[in-house]
Amino acid sequence: MANTFIFKDQTFQVGDTISLHYKIKEGDKERIQVFKGILIGVKGQTLQTRMITVRKISSSGIGVERIIPLASPFLEDIKLIKKTTYKKAKAYFIRNFSEADIRRRLYKSKAKNKAN
Repeated sequence: MANTFIFKDQTFQVGDTISLHYKIKEGDKERIQVFKGILIGVKGQTLQTRMITVRKISSSGIGVERIIPLASPFLEDIKLIKKTTYKKAKAYFIRNFSEADIRRRLYKSKAKNKAN
């Protein structure tokens, strides 16, 4: 499917909130930088060409996106923070919404789904 990918035996789909652990080199030192955001797109056919786009809202209210190749040697780990109910292939529409609108559209409560 175009809206899911598997990384270290765990399946992620577009709309999930994930935490990327990315290795950063600064001079002769290395550190792990955590980037927590919403997965808005998956591109590529094969494992070598597969890339994901993750978007977060920074503390100053500005949206920041990172495009990460899954075959990158700097990608340490991906952890699932929150599972989504969203079923489409891309979630680029969240670029125009506030955080409250994004939560309402991507993470519908199960009580509302049963009532409808």
